[in-house]
Amino acid sequence: MIRSWGLAVETAANGEEALEKLRVPVDVLVTDLMMPRMDGFELLKRLRTQGDAPPAIVLTAFGNIETAVRTTLDLDAFWFLEKPIQPAALKVLIERAAQHGRLIHETERLQRRLVYQGVLVDLVGGCPAMQQIFSVIRQVAPSKAAVLITGESGTGKELAAAAIHHLSPRRDSPFIAINCAALPETLMESELFGHERGAFTGAVERRAGCFELAQNGTLLLDELAEMPIGTQAKLLRVLEDSRVRRLGGEKEVAVDVRVIAATNKDPEEALRKNQLREDLFYRLNVFHIQLPPLRERLADLPLLTEALINALNRKHDTRVVDVHPEVLEQFKRYSWPGNVREMRNVLERALIVAGEGTITLRHLPRDFGLPPGNRPAQPAPSESDGLRIPVGTTVGDAEKALIQFTLRHTRNNKTRAAGILGISDKTLLNKLKEYSAAKPDVPSAKNNGE
Repeated sequence: MIRSWGLAVETAANGEEALEKLRVPVDVLVTDLMMPRMDGFELLKRLRTQGDAPPAIVLTAFGNIETAVRTTLDLDAFWFLEKPIQPAALKVLIERAAQHGRLIHETERLQRRLVYQGVLVDLVGGCPAMQQIFSVIRQVAPSKAAVLITGESGTGKELAAAAIHHLSPRRDSPFIAINCAALPETLMESELFGHERGAFTGAVERRAGCFELAQNGTLLLDELAEMPIGTQAKLLRVLEDSRVRRLGGEKEVAVDVRVIAATNKDPEEALRKNQLREDLFYRLNVFHIQLPPLRERLADLPLLTEALINALNRKHDTRVVDVHPEVLEQFKRYSWPGNVREMRNVLERALIVAGEGTITLRHLPRDFGLPPGNRPAQPAPSESDGLRIPVGTTVGDAEKALIQFTLRHTRNNKTRAAGILGISDKTLLNKLKEYSAAKPDVPSAKNNGE
């Protein structure tokens, strides 16, 4: 029947025979659920473990519908079809499954191409160190293995974790990140494991923890070495048993969560200082990814600059094209103690000030590149700065003059103006409404050169 549709067909009498024949790739797998020697569930499980499962259509009898649904969901089969088979329905499913498989292969091809060009999901880097990290991420992503990501603050540890999640079979499930350094010890266990109503003062209702929220997905434990030692012991038990018990609860809840840990501390030093349990460290350190600081990958600055400008243009509705070579040279001479996070902040400020065209040295902060102790004092405002506020002007009038002057500078781009002024878009709009409603109109301050 299928051959009559112009498709090439390879048949197998049971799951074991199919496993042998599937060493040669196929576009679509159609398998019965109940088979001798190896059933359809075990066949798909084996293929998924090997990482080369084609889109699968599961055939099932009426009494096995529940099992078929579980197979479809748990083993990521494409769909199931109840017997007796309707040829038209099977043909449509085969065509859609084949199209689904082609889309997956095309996505993987584009991902490989992006990696070659220096981009992996939201990570950017063309230097050998980053390319090696990209390779490790692609290797570990399809597995369930725990990953430990280390590196200085601002190097992109959360982006690396998100890339692993995005390239994994869990990509359609939640990615939950929790910063262990940002939570007080009294709330840490509640955030991780959840709590029942009345478990402690203020627990007015049941609350699921991060493990339950990340079910079938990925949980990032950022700044792991800041987690209290007692909580680390309870975390280890959850990792070993894949079960959590909410605070104040009596029953355990099964969880299927991939855990990725990150820290800006040297793990060996954290172990010596008893900030990190040795057994937890070895449980999480199946794969170790060490992100290099920006000062050790200065060759990536042009690529990073381009990627950040593209993202920031979308955020602020600006039209900056590039940075001047002098800016790039100054970037290369700087040590970037805050790494990529600091670079993003510097570019964001410069992009808002520039608005369009090319970012030049005058768009950078005056103290850029200088250590805090060597930064010059800010000069007193002068007429060359463009705006003069006469003595005797009230605070309200001065504020209005500054807002109007900034809007003229941004050509009435309110989002950019709000960014320069350090206020929200909503605050700026409220101020403009207030000025429009005010009678008589407040005279504006003089603008030098107008």
